Amino acid sequence: MAAQNDVPIPIPENKAVVVEQEDLDYSKRGQWLRAAVLGANDGLVSVASLMMGVGAVKHDVKAMILTGFAGLVAGACSMAIGEFVSVSSQLDVEVSQMKRTRESEEEDDQEQLPNPMQAAAASAVAFIFGAMVPLLAASFIVDHKVRLGVVVAAVTVALLSFGWIGAFLGKTPVVKSCFRVLVGGWMAMAITFGLTKLMGSSGL
Repeated sequence: MAAQNDVPIPIPENKAVVVEQEDLDYSKRGQWLRAAVLGANDGLVSVASLMMGVGAVKHDVKAMILTGFAGLVAGACSMAIGEFVSVSSQLDVEVSQMKRTRESEEEDDQEQLPNPMQAAAASAVAFIFGAMVPLLAASFIVDHKVRLGVVVAAVTVALLSFGWIGAFLGKTPVVKSCFRVLVGGWMAMAITFGLTKLMGSSGL
């Protein structure tokens, strides 16, 4: 009987090892995933909001496209630099902490350290992809009101897609993630459109 009781012991131990390895993989994925999701969402929402703001006072499609393109370039540079500085500061803190504590598993810890260049690149590229959605949606629509509606529709679909992708990769609740991203994007566009329309009607 004692020998039979000992047989199942290696099985849960192996399972525990697998679970720990999976958790480790998700933690390594966190840095670039966070940068990519934030970059894509920021590119989508900020450029769409800029274009909606311009569209509130100008019917010229060229003005909307130029504004969106300027927002794309400026935003991608800003996101890349911001991520690089932020993650570099985090890296400095973690390296200093490792030196102070002199951990015995230093090589393993170094593999998990944040990568500033990776975060910057992921953020910038994702921002560009996000910003391309409203730009492409508005590029081929002549009628002003239809153009605004198409931009909102395209951004809505993209927001839901980005929310789902972020939830899937990060293993978080899909509905909550999509709802949060969608409502935030709608609010940004609505506030920008409304305030710009108000300022334009006041003669500023």
